[in-house]
Amino acid sequence: MKDLSVRTLITAAALFFLTASAMAQTPQLDPGEKLEKLQFPAVTMQLKGWTKFGNSHVYTLPVRAGQHVKISFATKSKFAFLAIFDLSKPDDEAFFGTDEDGTSFETTVKENTSWLLRPYYSKVSPRRGLGAPFSILIEPLAAAPQQPQPPAEPERPSLFPKAPAKQ
Repeated sequence: MKDLSVRTLITAAALFFLTASAMAQTPQLDPGEKLEKLQFPAVTMQLKGWTKFGNSHVYTLPVRAGQHVKISFATKSKFAFLAIFDLSKPDDEAFFGTDEDGTSFETTVKENTSWLLRPYYSKVSPRRGLGAPFSILIEPLAAAPQQPQPPAEPERPSLFPKAPAKQ
């Protein structure tokens, strides 16, 4: 009887953690947004769209540890931006935004996760028009080569012994 209750408890805990991790991977969409699930591209992928007050496509992009990727955002509007969120993190802060960080983001992924790419039209700027067209370029890159270490300077004879290493 005790074995059955332990098994039930373990099963319930496993289901809880599976549900919690699935919830962490599900993005919270703004009214009017449409979710499009992407696969990590083998070659450069271009996404084109239109953003208007949250009425646009948002994209999930699964990334794996060790992948090297560059994401670029282009628009003619000075009020349209791109924010990138890590869906495995509990906070809702973007780790990259074109409003502050420039128009492109290049990194080597540290852990398996999914990113949310959210193009948006700024609601706090005095603007005119119906929205803005945008283009997102996702480029898989070869891993950056390791920088060769400069050759160590050969030891020269000295009259004084080397000091012991500090610890």
